[in-house]
Amino acid sequence: MSRLPVFARRRGLDTLIVIAALEGALEVARGTPAPRWFAASAVALVVLALLGRRRWPFAAPAALWVLAAALSFADGRLVTDTASVYIAGVAASFMLGQVADGVRGRLGLAGLLAAAAIVVANDPERGPAEFLFVPGLFATAWLAGFALRERAAQVVAAEGRARHAEGEREHAVFEERVRIARELHDVVAHHVSMMGVQAGAARLVIDGDPVGAKQALAAIESSSREAVAELHRLLGFLRQAGDTDDLAPQLGLGELGRLAASLSESALAVEVSIEGEQRSLPPTVDVSAYRIVQEALTNTLKHSVASRADVHLRYWPDELELEVVDDGRPTGMPPSPSGGLGLIGMRERAALHGGQLSAGPAAGGGFAVKVRLPTP
Repeated sequence: MSRLPVFARRRGLDTLIVIAALEGALEVARGTPAPRWFAASAVALVVLALLGRRRWPFAAPAALWVLAAALSFADGRLVTDTASVYIAGVAASFMLGQVADGVRGRLGLAGLLAAAAIVVANDPERGPAEFLFVPGLFATAWLAGFALRERAAQVVAAEGRARHAEGEREHAVFEERVRIARELHDVVAHHVSMMGVQAGAARLVIDGDPVGAKQALAAIESSSREAVAELHRLLGFLRQAGDTDDLAPQLGLGELGRLAASLSESALAVEVSIEGEQRSLPPTVDVSAYRIVQEALTNTLKHSVASRADVHLRYWPDELELEVVDDGRPTGMPPSPSGGLGLIGMRERAALHGGQLSAGPAAGGGFAVKVRLPTP
């Protein structure tokens, strides 16, 4: 019993077509003066043409109308007086309206109207009104199929748009997670490195230079406050819509002076030079440029022995060029277990805006990071 619904969905209509063909054959075999074998076979063949609708969605219902019109020339009453042929004609008209190809669908409408007119013309008992009523009835069935097809097409299109929108949403969420991960890495790596350097300096001079130790501890305090402020701003992005929270403004190249001053307290002298006409940048480019410079200077602190770093900003007409060059030498320490996410993060930030980043030993010694960011 559990298989009956499955069979009904897959073969239910085929079964009804076969039953209708047998019923029509028996009906004409009992009541027609024509040769019974011919009448029964012809009527059954007309109805059974619908069995090919799955493989030939246009040709099968069109064939029914061609066969019906041809049969009407042999005996006009075989088509008009047989209920199964009449119902099969309505079904075929409906199927022609559902043909996906619009050109074929319109050809099917023209063909069924012509075939219906031929059947009416060959009916010896026809009336004048039947030339309008019969084709109009089958045309109505075609219109019903056409309307259902259009509705199904709209549903499919809406589902496609929904899937596309969902895909874009998931992609946007993924990009936002990557951006937040980069921000967290930059904040933690920079400020923790700063505090580590200052703590080491304080430990070395605390006995012989209390003033220097106090300055180092003050720098640690300042860096920790900045880290907390930036994390507070960053985590604000994760709040729900409608939460009230005044976030700090986004960091940008305007904060490079402050960044250089904070690093100078760590025995790394940072000089910032600007070439070209300084101008406002798109917010995302401004933030990414600042973070790239910050990460490059942080890497200098962590992975080299340097006393100086120069930051060059060059404003070209359609791009911003950043260059960070230090005078250090490698510390010889092994790479961190993270695998050097700082350089990867800088490359990702540059690529996010269609820019390019190169990093390697500088010509005069030290290490250089150079970035070009388009600024349309």
